[in-house]
Amino acid sequence: MITVIEVKKNTNESNMNLVRRFTRKVQESGIIQKVKSKRYNERAESKVKTKLAALKRINRKKTQEKLQKLGKASVDNKRGRR
Repeated sequence: MITVIEVKKNTNESNMNLVRRFTRKVQESGIIQKVKSKRYNERAESKVKTKLAALKRINRKKTQEKLQKLGKASVDNKRGRR
């Protein structure tokens, strides 16, 4: 979607007034708001990627439990850092 904003200078109009009219037109059009809202927009992960991540998590948990049963891994109940 391309929006073209054009402002022509009137006969007895100062440059500052022309700039003011132009900025007002840009604000009214809403172009800046659209661009700012899209700036940090991130795509959602695909279903395949989320499934693979879930499978990795499950596999990692299984191996950790197996190592704990064998006594080769320490048991940590803490989550995250402090």
